[in-house]
Amino acid sequence: MTRRLAVAGAFVALLVAGCGDKGSSTASKEPSPTASSRDEVVASIGSEGGFDAQKIYRDEAPGVVTVLSQFGSEGGEGSGFVLNGDGEIVTNAHVVTTGEGNAIKRASAVYVEFADGNRVGAKVLGHDPNADVALLRVDTKGLTLKPLPLGDSEKVVVGEPVAAIGSPFGQQQSLSVGIVSAIDRSVASLTQFAISGAIQTDAAINPGNSGGPLVGSDGRVIGINQQIQSKSGGGEGVGFAVPIDVVKRSVGQLRDEGRARYAYLGVSSVPLYPQLVDHFGLKVEKGVWVQEVTPGGPAARAGLRGGSGREVFQGVPFARGGDVITKVGDDAITNSDDLSSAISRFKPGQTADVEIHRGGDTQTIKVKLDERPLGG
Repeated sequence: MTRRLAVAGAFVALLVAGCGDKGSSTASKEPSPTASSRDEVVASIGSEGGFDAQKIYRDEAPGVVTVLSQFGSEGGEGSGFVLNGDGEIVTNAHVVTTGEGNAIKRASAVYVEFADGNRVGAKVLGHDPNADVALLRVDTKGLTLKPLPLGDSEKVVVGEPVAAIGSPFGQQQSLSVGIVSAIDRSVASLTQFAISGAIQTDAAINPGNSGGPLVGSDGRVIGINQQIQSKSGGGEGVGFAVPIDVVKRSVGQLRDEGRARYAYLGVSSVPLYPQLVDHFGLKVEKGVWVQEVTPGGPAARAGLRGGSGREVFQGVPFARGGDVITKVGDDAITNSDDLSSAISRFKPGQTADVEIHRGGDTQTIKVKLDERPLGG
């Protein structure tokens, strides 16, 4: 499958780097990969700075799998990795589902192929479209499993060397290396809500890599390769991974409940910056400016206010007069990702203390959070 997601303001496509086709004709239009020796690829990196790509490949590749999904008469292919000795496998939700939002449907059958050639059926324990994560389980009888150690995505830094292992274009057990190009990116999920905190890398990620591990310099998984930004459909140095801390949260719920639930505030907002603050005469310098409040949603019920009217500033239309959110619980809010992350620490039905600035006053409003809707 090649899923294209619109990118505003540029003739660029975001592609979920997952199943190779799912019956689409777009796969044949993608450029052929250029063959090169793995030894040549890693020779320029070696073990400099403590990063040993050859060792990472030897240690981690046995735990990387290919995930094959059937959707009626059509098929798709992605990657995944062994989570533990109980037969649990992690991959992207879009590898084992089709559609988005309320239209998501699971594959009719899923198979996992291991590095040693074993291929077995897998049960989908659950999928999380908001994080693009799926948890599978296989019968461990007759299998030698190599679980991959998980890292801490909060400790990931720009410039850190990384390795991506997976099955690009169906080429199983392939390694690519690069660095972390950026952190805290927002990328598309399978719902109307973005995945925050994503890791950007220049390690080559191509269709078929989805669900495979992005491994840090210490040999631990720091993310799941999820999508690429590309003009041609091939890997061009801008790939994204779902951070492993998001994956851990998702997997825990999928294991226990078969689904992942997210708290929901029900606002759209923009981050403050000095020129915006000066132009609109806002009384606070840091926070997010509420533009719209979802009618009937948690924020609306609690009394949070969005803006009214429209004024174009620096080429962007803004709604005037909305509340500025500066804190949720103990978390300071400076941008929309901060707000999303802060709300994600709560469960649906819990109450969050939301600090706002309205006019010249600061107040704290208690908001009982709903469950996030899937949307279209």
